[in-house]
Amino acid sequence: MSLAPHIAYLGVDTGGTFTDFVLFYEQQVRSYKCLSTPDHPEQAILTGIRALGLTELIAVGHLVVVHGSTVATNAALEGKGVRTAFITNRGFGDMLTIGRQTRSALYDLRPAPKLEPVPANLCLETGGRIGADGRLIDDLTTNDIAALQEQIRTLKPDAVAINLLFSFIDDRFEKAIAEAMPEAVFVSRSSQVLPEYKEYERGMATWLNAWLGPKVASYLGRLQAELKTTPLSIMQSSGGTTDAANAGQRAVNLLLSGPAGGLAAVKHLADSLPRPRLMSFDMGGTSSDVALIHGEIKLTNEGKIGPYPVAVPMVDMHTIGAGGGSIAYVDEGGMLRVGPESAGADPGPACYNKGGRKATVTDANMVLGRLPASAKLGGAMPLDINAARSAVDALAQQLHLSIEEAAAGIIAIANEHMIRALRVISVQRGYDPAEFSLCCFGGAGGLHVCALAEALGCTEIIVPNYGGVFSALGMLLAPKERQLSRTLNTKLAAVSSDAVLGHLHNLALTGRAQLQSEGIDDAEITEQPSVDLCYSGQSYTLNLPWQASLTALEEAFHHAHEQRYGHRLTLPVQLVNIRQALRATTSIPPLPNLAPRPLGHAIDHCPVFIAKAYCATPRYVRDELASGQRILGPALISETVATTWLAEGWQATVNAQGHLLIRKLNRQSPASQPKA
Repeated sequence: MSLAPHIAYLGVDTGGTFTDFVLFYEQQVRSYKCLSTPDHPEQAILTGIRALGLTELIAVGHLVVVHGSTVATNAALEGKGVRTAFITNRGFGDMLTIGRQTRSALYDLRPAPKLEPVPANLCLETGGRIGADGRLIDDLTTNDIAALQEQIRTLKPDAVAINLLFSFIDDRFEKAIAEAMPEAVFVSRSSQVLPEYKEYERGMATWLNAWLGPKVASYLGRLQAELKTTPLSIMQSSGGTTDAANAGQRAVNLLLSGPAGGLAAVKHLADSLPRPRLMSFDMGGTSSDVALIHGEIKLTNEGKIGPYPVAVPMVDMHTIGAGGGSIAYVDEGGMLRVGPESAGADPGPACYNKGGRKATVTDANMVLGRLPASAKLGGAMPLDINAARSAVDALAQQLHLSIEEAAAGIIAIANEHMIRALRVISVQRGYDPAEFSLCCFGGAGGLHVCALAEALGCTEIIVPNYGGVFSALGMLLAPKERQLSRTLNTKLAAVSSDAVLGHLHNLALTGRAQLQSEGIDDAEITEQPSVDLCYSGQSYTLNLPWQASLTALEEAFHHAHEQRYGHRLTLPVQLVNIRQALRATTSIPPLPNLAPRPLGHAIDHCPVFIAKAYCATPRYVRDELASGQRILGPALISETVATTWLAEGWQATVNAQGHLLIRKLNRQSPASQPKA
């Protein structure tokens, strides 16, 4: 997708605490950050647009907005979807309640009862059932349709989810039911949302799409109305964008909208440096997201949001409730705990001076001097060191520790949460963290990254330019995309290569038509076919790119299975699903190199608590650093939207694009002096 001259491109990432902006206009990049407005997310977006002086560009139609939305995520986590009826075949009304009959705690003999996703009175049963071979088992009659219409009139739901058995083979009955629903009701059918096998996972995805759809469509409608004719694209969980109209109908595809933007930026960074092996660490105000890049962004169809499985493609990442706003407390046993509860944007950490009284990770960093007392949030909002000390002191007294010891304890526990998360996506999947560079971004990431790298054995850290608003930057770098799939479920040996290619071609035609409807030229669209394979009898699959031959594909699967699980089997290989990813890349030019400038010098020396005492520590302004400049830790590197704590034993080098490449110093050789 080519960029037009004189058009401004704005990436917007709405998080739980902050809304981040990155503006690309006339070969210049600007960033901005403001507090989110959770009840009306569009208000924070409009605040940023005004602050960046873009109102006139909206009036003349010279602004394009790409947005990562948390509306679907927050509604799902808070259980605030709309009243939704679930329609399935006779005898399967309790499908979503029964699920896979798994227990969250295997040895808990008295588990708390689970809240059923859909109340029994909203689970409706009808005909239109076909078998696994496509044979008709129970026809959908006119009486069935009339009965459903009467039930819908009585129940008055806001949305309807339709999930008939094996509808991915034949969707005519789902279409007939959808056409019979009232126009005012939001309708979601499984053959459109997720045309794959596993009726429970398909049903959950369809129900989530219907349950969240009206809220997402309403929000995007309000935002589009404020933006007038400004083109609005939305980031999907898979790392690509779609237009707002399609996004309003595909709420289930937006559940990792914001974090996916961060991974899009990480992928761009990995390609440009180049660093094909990266572990990404995104620490915001409310949560931290970690992922692993090994060549390409890895997708999964085994994701979860809260208690719900989400089988649509999404970036494969691990999320924990540990962010700058995570609240520290003393539990009933007298132990210090951190998170997952967050102070959010309102009232926020105590140091925001907005009424928050509970100590957070941000307050602890401020007490230790890693967040300077003179810092201003987003370059405008002053922080209150006294409020931070007061909040941490309340905990210190309960623990019979000094304020600094309590603050260090909060940081250590938060770090351990994040180290554990990084090991989940590396060590537990057969990868050695020491072989990867650790890329940290998010407003709070730079304050913790040296400790995390030390614990994981990483010898290189990358703190990218614009790291404090990296997910918003990723919105502009992400391609326009469609992810399409279909279940075949056949022995690999029983199918021909031409037959599979025919199915993949049909998926590609559908995706191309959808992208062309958004104004994308067909020549700009690329295809990435892949397949889900498993050994016969297994329930879980591995996704692999399509190979030149079925023999090569089978051998690639054996190798991938051995890499993931440590062994290969002699069982037949099953071809379960085919997938087609269609993308049109955005032609954002490379980020501009730093302009020639003198070496940046420390603007002051801040008292930072190191070991057991406060030490005068040099602080640099990142925007004043020159290409090639080296800084030796301990040091603070401040920018408008983030701060990096460069610990002792680490050295940062500024590269031509302004990225900080931080390396572990060899303790046996004399430390080189900073070029400042």
